[in-house]
Amino acid sequence: MRYDAAIVGGGPAGLNAALVLARCRRSVVVIDAGKPRNYAARHLHNFLSREGVNPARLLAMGRREVARLGVEFRSDVVCDAVACGGGFSLRLKSRRVIKARTLLLATGVVDELPRIGNVEAFYGVGVHHCPYCDGYTYSDRALCAYGEGHAGLGLALNLLTWTRNVTVLTNGCEPDRKIMREAARFGIRVCGERIEGLVSRRGKDVGSERDPLGSVRLGDGTEVACDGLFFHTEQTQRSGLPRVLGCRIDEAGGVIHDKRQRTGVSGLYLAGDASVDVQFVIVAAAEGAKAGMAMNREMQMEDRARERSGDGDRESAIGKREDNRGD
Repeated sequence: MRYDAAIVGGGPAGLNAALVLARCRRSVVVIDAGKPRNYAARHLHNFLSREGVNPARLLAMGRREVARLGVEFRSDVVCDAVACGGGFSLRLKSRRVIKARTLLLATGVVDELPRIGNVEAFYGVGVHHCPYCDGYTYSDRALCAYGEGHAGLGLALNLLTWTRNVTVLTNGCEPDRKIMREAARFGIRVCGERIEGLVSRRGKDVGSERDPLGSVRLGDGTEVACDGLFFHTEQTQRSGLPRVLGCRIDEAGGVIHDKRQRTGVSGLYLAGDASVDVQFVIVAAAEGAKAGMAMNREMQMEDRARERSGDGDRESAIGKREDNRGD
């Protein structure tokens, strides 16, 4: 099955690219594994006109919008991808093979959760990774920053924007004197004790919107008051496709692309959190729109070159594509 554009990842970046491409009358398929990064989030923030909306609802709305324009969806996993014949061939877990002239990777990243036994039971109801997304919700309340060394301190300093009641949790990692002095200068407490688990306001080991996070239980049995815990841990690429297809990766683990979302691999684009840049939903959607426009422009150039050649000479068209990449 051959399409003008294949999009791997059905989040805000992939859907907004599909919207632009569909409105350019391109045939588009979106392949999504159904594992969004913000699966635990109850509310979405920093998105004008969509402040506080449930992320799953936003995606459902987006899918309905682009489906009306003829975009196809496949709930599947891309196991392998190769560049071939001026386009791409994708092998899916279902053993289907999809071919496309252009390819957008909107595959995102995976957050490494803190090393706390029941942390996932509170993910989204007290445990968060983005202060800019969720810090405002906890204004002037007790917050904890989970992270070792300077990473934990940096996160704690960031949280001072929303509250002066901040504690750094190192989970058994002994902080050095420099970090202790810097923390004391800003009134930040540092706790080096090992963490036993998280506790809801009603004393449960599972959180909910009605009974969210209330404290952190330490190994010595004491508890630290905590309305919200933010963590600074590693992120990894959700998909191995960027490396398989020859994308360059920067020191932070992000996929390198230019201002038009081009990866440097002919016909291959990237949008969303996989670049490990500003990881807001609204930014991912904007990058998807930019990628969709750039993909259509590339196909326009290729189509014109084919028409000029008269006989649809592919070599000439690809040459024009390469010339366009340097503009």
